[in-house]
Amino acid sequence: MTDGPQSSGPLAGIRILEVGHILAGPYATMMLADLGAEVTKIEPPTGDLSRQVSDSYFASLNRGKRSICLDLGTADGRARLGELASEAHGLIVNLKPSAIRKYGLDYESMRQWNERIVCVALTGYGLDDGDHPAFDYVLQAETGVAALTGAPDGPPTLPGYSAADNSTGLTAALGLVAHLLSGRGGQVDVSLRDVMLSQLNYRAAAYLNDGVEPRRAENGAHSYYVPAQLFPTEAGHLALFVTHDGFWRAFATEAGIDGFETMAERVSRREELLAVVGSVLTTDTAENWEARLRPRGVPAAAVRTLPEALRRTPGAVVRAGDYELVASPIRIAGYEPRYGPPPALGEHGHDREPDREPVQQ
Repeated sequence: MTDGPQSSGPLAGIRILEVGHILAGPYATMMLADLGAEVTKIEPPTGDLSRQVSDSYFASLNRGKRSICLDLGTADGRARLGELASEAHGLIVNLKPSAIRKYGLDYESMRQWNERIVCVALTGYGLDDGDHPAFDYVLQAETGVAALTGAPDGPPTLPGYSAADNSTGLTAALGLVAHLLSGRGGQVDVSLRDVMLSQLNYRAAAYLNDGVEPRRAENGAHSYYVPAQLFPTEAGHLALFVTHDGFWRAFATEAGIDGFETMAERVSRREELLAVVGSVLTTDTAENWEARLRPRGVPAAAVRTLPEALRRTPGAVVRAGDYELVASPIRIAGYEPRYGPPPALGEHGHDREPDREPVQQ
């Protein structure tokens, strides 16, 4: 352990190839690049589709990577990919299963170049479960996430960000690193569907074991803990999350509420309790309640916009070339990530025959 920042990250010396578009796969490899891995983005001559969204969008998923243009629809392109794979530790592919197999991007195809390479297939439904169009919002709808989001008497809705893609990217990165630690090559299969079902863990367990069907609750109320939801205040909304009796005692003391001393009582008298808490919270602003409750150790926060949150957390913003971006969420003692700029298309090499029709990735 060194006292100062290390010159290289924990994944220094690990070489990762990425083939894919837009979000889940690129987010996975960016997390690895932030930890010191050398990530080479294999792009068709037309580039990752996220380049067409906006420069800042592309930068938010691709900082610190290399870019090589290859047309995998050509023998030369596939041969060059094989050369790169022979020196790589891992390959993350974010394409539909038929494309992964057609262009030889699974382990059975890549092992001819490198027996020890770890290949990660990041798909919508799994490497063996078909080519159905799989996008973040579609999977949130299909797996029950949308049905659990929103007001009880309103329509289903979606979070304001790509929860499925980001979660699956992190899971893919974990799967890759876990297999690398084994010292063996092989195939890792991660799907958006499976990740979202996994993240509904206690909701699924309640249904499968106790017959409790998940339902939406007013103000996003938790299915087990009371009070644990959003509350309107004199100004703004407050998120309050009371998960045990100690939190309740601290909150009740500050709020001047008597009774409801046990979790069982709070659950059984949910509606009565919520009316009491809701009435008290309207006597002050969300910002003031946060300031009053946090010193008592009560989990509470005023609802803020993203710009407000970023202004309050300046350390979460870093510079990568010409872009200001959100830093890696992984903090390792003694290591400070070097946030490189996003690569220009083909900055580190081009296919020898770029004029042929590119493979649709």
